[in-house]
Amino acid sequence: MSIFDQVIDRRNTNSYKWDKYSDANVIPVWVADMDFKAAPPILKALQKVTEHGIFGYSGCPDELNEVVMERLRTRHGWDVKKEWIVWLPGLVPGIGLSIRTVAKEEEAIMMTTPVYHPFMLETRAAGRLLQKVPLLFENNRWTIDFDALEASITPQTKLFLLCNPHNPGGTVFTKEEQEKLLQICLKHSIIICSDEIHCDLILDTTKKHVSIATLSPEAEQSTITLLAPSKTFNIAGLGCSMAIIPNDELRTNFLKTKAGLMPMLSAYSYEAALAAYRDGAVWHEELLVYLRQNHQFLLNEVNQLKGMKMMPLEATYLAWIDTRETGIENFAQKLEEVGVGVSDGIQFDGEGFIRLNFACPRTTLEQVIRRIKSLF
Repeated sequence: MSIFDQVIDRRNTNSYKWDKYSDANVIPVWVADMDFKAAPPILKALQKVTEHGIFGYSGCPDELNEVVMERLRTRHGWDVKKEWIVWLPGLVPGIGLSIRTVAKEEEAIMMTTPVYHPFMLETRAAGRLLQKVPLLFENNRWTIDFDALEASITPQTKLFLLCNPHNPGGTVFTKEEQEKLLQICLKHSIIICSDEIHCDLILDTTKKHVSIATLSPEAEQSTITLLAPSKTFNIAGLGCSMAIIPNDELRTNFLKTKAGLMPMLSAYSYEAALAAYRDGAVWHEELLVYLRQNHQFLLNEVNQLKGMKMMPLEATYLAWIDTRETGIENFAQKLEEVGVGVSDGIQFDGEGFIRLNFACPRTTLEQVIRRIKSLF
């Protein structure tokens, strides 16, 4: 029995995911946190902080910066300097700060859709113009329509928000795809903010994550890269993310925008991140094996249901399922009525789709499938 088979009761724990529904019968498979206990080294690190008993303001441990730089060298082929790293209390704040740093009010932020909904929410909240370019579905994967993208650029377009690996589409954009995107953005003096929070959750073993900042010196100077251990190691609630910004002027402006708006990170967040990156490799490899098995199980089951289509994911634990041919309207609502809580695709600009989080014990996923089948 895998450690990931353990069913942990998360109800009545103030869980954003599990306590959303007043009906205790609903199984939540919506928001992107996993139902797996964190790796033992992380739990040990958190216990050490607790036992110390003083929870004052904390700075980033030198070792964490070193571990991050080594990780980027070995996994991304990227030599990053310590001063390029800006620590943040979450990745979504990094999106908001990037928008406000690069674009003035009434200037535009471009993104491909469907996409992680905070891309759109943060753009609107900042009072910037939103430019959406629909993704193409080709060869069983979501990819970028480069002709449509370039045709949509205006003099107001200042920032492109890239989600790679893509949420909710599950695509790992290739080096060649990103080179095309980069050339278009450089041509039009557009900065790229690349959300790479899912880069360590590659399901397709033939795929490799490439950070767009590593493609050239020009790419490095024209990008903000957002990273975090939160999705990979299930520590999102601890709030520890980072922006990698090699361009001195861009980083200075980012820090000015951040000043006074973002809280300091806690000792818990720093120590959990350090333990995850330094000591979590075995747990991470076991997690990927389990997620790949769950992915294959879900893929087989969903595609047997009339009118439902799920394409294989290249990365993430978030299935993007097309329900448009089922004949069932308000599919997400109907699922909730039979005890399954998913994300309605409309919030990602993907009407007719649902997003389903399969990072849960197999027995839970089997229950979810049985309940979905009851609609047919």
